[in-house]
Amino acid sequence: MNIQVRPTDQAPEGATHPDARPVLSFKAKRRGKAPTHLADFDLAGRKAALKEAGLPAFRADQLSRHFFTHLTTNPADMSDLPAGQRSQICELLLPRLIQEAAAIRADDGRTVKHLWELFDGARVESVLMRYPSRTTLCVSSQAGCGMACPFCATGQMGLTRNLSTGEIIDQVRRASQAARDGDLAGGPTRLTNVVFMGMGEPLANYKTVVGALHRLIDPAPEGFGLSARNITVSTVGLVPAIKKLSKEGLPVTLAVSLHAPDDDLRDDLIPINSRWKVGELLDAAHQYFEVTGRRVSIEYALIKNMNDHAWRAQLLADELNSRGSGWAHVNPIPLNPTPGSIWTASTKAAQQKFVDTLRRNGVATTIRDTRGSDIDGACGQLATAVEKKMKEQQ
Repeated sequence: MNIQVRPTDQAPEGATHPDARPVLSFKAKRRGKAPTHLADFDLAGRKAALKEAGLPAFRADQLSRHFFTHLTTNPADMSDLPAGQRSQICELLLPRLIQEAAAIRADDGRTVKHLWELFDGARVESVLMRYPSRTTLCVSSQAGCGMACPFCATGQMGLTRNLSTGEIIDQVRRASQAARDGDLAGGPTRLTNVVFMGMGEPLANYKTVVGALHRLIDPAPEGFGLSARNITVSTVGLVPAIKKLSKEGLPVTLAVSLHAPDDDLRDDLIPINSRWKVGELLDAAHQYFEVTGRRVSIEYALIKNMNDHAWRAQLLADELNSRGSGWAHVNPIPLNPTPGSIWTASTKAAQQKFVDTLRRNGVATTIRDTRGSDIDGACGQLATAVEKKMKEQQ
């Protein structure tokens, strides 16, 4: 029996009242601008900022090396800078952007989730995960999110504001520092992968995220020198921005949060689908593959009786194969179980049938290894829990 649950059958996850409905928004609640930071500029921009402040431009190389290579912002660690200028230089280009508000661990210490407080009190999350062959950081690009996807805790927060490039990159520096210093189980390691799958829609904060991609990829001392192949940018489907990203010359992996292959369901499940339909989105994703040579990831959260039907797996396979073979890889994601809610995980049998249907049609498919389900691992859940606790204490 094909049961069909609809996103409109229940208020969005985390909604404050039973009649709530998703509201798509690109307008931030706050317009505060983070303090100017070294990571906001390329190397030439850093030199110009120092020169304008009456300081030697060549100090930008040294300062950049401390930040991106030695992972420090502490003036006391910068013995190659004149003692009388260290504090002035650091105050100018290395202001504190994020501070830890909470941290919780899972997976026997191989996963740590941080809640960061920003300069204006806004909070964002990042998750550092150790795998056998890599160490991955999931970063946030916005405080909150305006995409209003009803199964996503962050989506129900609304958009507070965009993050600056510096605020994104400082999440990466802190994670690199934690990996290096052995904060994850298994001892010291090196951050190898970064995924823009935390809070926010990365392509709705386009200019800032592209700046962050440069800081991640550019070689030291200009950036961290990570491989572009190890960086993933996720989107719910901002088609014009996908086309723009394909022309940036940054061969990062594009991940499309599809979650439904048919417009009938996706219109309710992913509100941005009201602007750019499934066909337009997959056309843009395929174009990204053609321009960059990078295979696209299709993210698909399997939700019980909503989008996990075998016929939808067949439709997804047909849509992908109609645009060619080998250009996309599907990642079914088991949703964190939410007992008593429509937003809950597919059965193992439905999950396997969905995966088998895709593979039988020649579509590369890998069930994503989810982390942190025992610590409210989904984006926004920690921030929501902390905010609720603070309100209760008031």
